[in-house]
Amino acid sequence: MLIQAIALDDELPALEIIEAFCNRIEFVHLQKTFTRTLEAHRYLTEHPVDLLFLDINMPAQSGMDFYRAAIGRATPVEATPDQERAPAPLVIFTTAYSAYAVESYELQAVDYLLKPFTFERFLQAVQRVADQRKLLQPTDQPRPLLFLLFRVDYGLVKVMVDDILFIEGLDNYLKIHLENQKPVVVRLTMKAMMEKLPPSDFVRVHRSYIVALRRIEFFRNKLIAIGGEEIPLGSSYEESFFALFGSKA
Repeated sequence: MLIQAIALDDELPALEIIEAFCNRIEFVHLQKTFTRTLEAHRYLTEHPVDLLFLDINMPAQSGMDFYRAAIGRATPVEATPDQERAPAPLVIFTTAYSAYAVESYELQAVDYLLKPFTFERFLQAVQRVADQRKLLQPTDQPRPLLFLLFRVDYGLVKVMVDDILFIEGLDNYLKIHLENQKPVVVRLTMKAMMEKLPPSDFVRVHRSYIVALRRIEFFRNKLIAIGGEEIPLGSSYEESFFALFGSKA
């Protein structure tokens, strides 16, 4: 599935790098590059695209504000009222400054590339776009949840749902245990966490534990093994656990 893209940056050398990298990736077509936001806005009204490469620090309008306008844009002005809106494009932000990372993830950016970036890092970001587009294709099944954002120490932490092993309740906090990563501690209730998670993939098994069903290694003597840990199965949670765990067997 070919990804149609444009790039916007007020510095020509940066655009030349993006163009050269895109030319090396067979599933990306970089339609056009822009140094002026107004020209890019005009182009998007007539040429819907799948992906935007956006610099953040630009003189006329920031990349953040440009993307907010892009995702809020309806169909071209000449479209009829009953015409469907084109899907909002995905975005990869490119910048020399790390200070905007939190805000970029608030905008659901697929990735955030710090200049100067390598081709390997660029390819990784574009591959994420390809993976996400596959998940966003129309289907009879609910759309898979890719990640969750949590406020931690006055910032935002992005947690990929597929990386979650289990969640441990600690008084007024939750400890999210992740595969090959340090746990993330967030101020949230177990009930609020369950409302965020895909109900078919996670189950509460104890007053203090939520587990990812696909991460269960084995179950024995009311103990659930996940990631080298043994988690107790509470009596009041047995029915819901076996109903879901049995359906995955």
